[in-house]
Amino acid sequence: MWDDYSLSPVELVDVVWQGVPDFREAYELPDGLFRSRVPAYEEAVARELVVNALVHRPYTQRGDVFLNLHPDRLEVVNAGRLPLGVTPRNILHASRRRNDGLARVFHDLKLMEREGSGFDLMYDRLLTSGRAAPVVSEGIDSVHVVIPRRVIHRGVIQLIADAEKRHNLTQRERIALGMLGQSEGMSAAELLSALELPNPAALRPWISRLVESGLVAQTGRTRATRYFVEPALIREAGLDDQTALIRIQPHRLRALILEDLQRFPGSGRVDIHRRIGAEIHGKSIVRALNALIEEGVVSASGTKRWRTYQLATRHGQER
Repeated sequence: MWDDYSLSPVELVDVVWQGVPDFREAYELPDGLFRSRVPAYEEAVARELVVNALVHRPYTQRGDVFLNLHPDRLEVVNAGRLPLGVTPRNILHASRRRNDGLARVFHDLKLMEREGSGFDLMYDRLLTSGRAAPVVSEGIDSVHVVIPRRVIHRGVIQLIADAEKRHNLTQRERIALGMLGQSEGMSAAELLSALELPNPAALRPWISRLVESGLVAQTGRTRATRYFVEPALIREAGLDDQTALIRIQPHRLRALILEDLQRFPGSGRVDIHRRIGAEIHGKSIVRALNALIEEGVVSASGTKRWRTYQLATRHGQER
């Protein structure tokens, strides 16, 4: 507990970092013939959390800043709500000064780089270290920021390190590549939501150079566009430990549906989807079924939620 007001801002941030043993714990991850150390909590992230809590809190109301350490995460709880115009859904980009004078003092003390740089730094450091992005939520009269401790995808660390050496990525590009590296691919809409962007045009500075340089591939167009890390880079980074169906090719999806209907005739779409792979996008299943019906390979009966599918009689006899 640091509540005696005896420390300057610089001293307070240093003492908090040095006074919590969990902050200096680290994981040892295999790296070829050697092992590399990955800190449980990055110093830059922990310091940024404390600085943000001190600079952006409303000093017109009482309340402490709490650092709640859990086995798998760090939660920072601050009194008051977010500044007007800032929400958990736009915090990566929104910049609102609540305590202008205090922000200038912290900037001059080199405790913060500039207004609005805090959360993009945290996104960058967390995603490039194979962790999930920070989670921000508001209570009735408090703000909660949760930072994960566990490294979910250790291969992402190598993936981004190699990409950084070859292409000198910007912070935005590292964040986008980190998100894609931790997933099996994301649609344009999913990426817009994850990056808190308002429209597809705003996505270009984050993703266009990644596509041009061959780090990220894309399929589809407009709303159906899907982005994913190039498979060759996935293999090099050791992220290909299992085959995923989310990017399944149409001819493979067609074969899976036909095989499923041969075994389970009269099945509904939900059951077919569940059996052949829940990670496949539902719209892909619908498109494939409609195409098979148009070709006369599959027939359907019933409407809406009671609609069932079976192999067309002639096709079933041939198989």
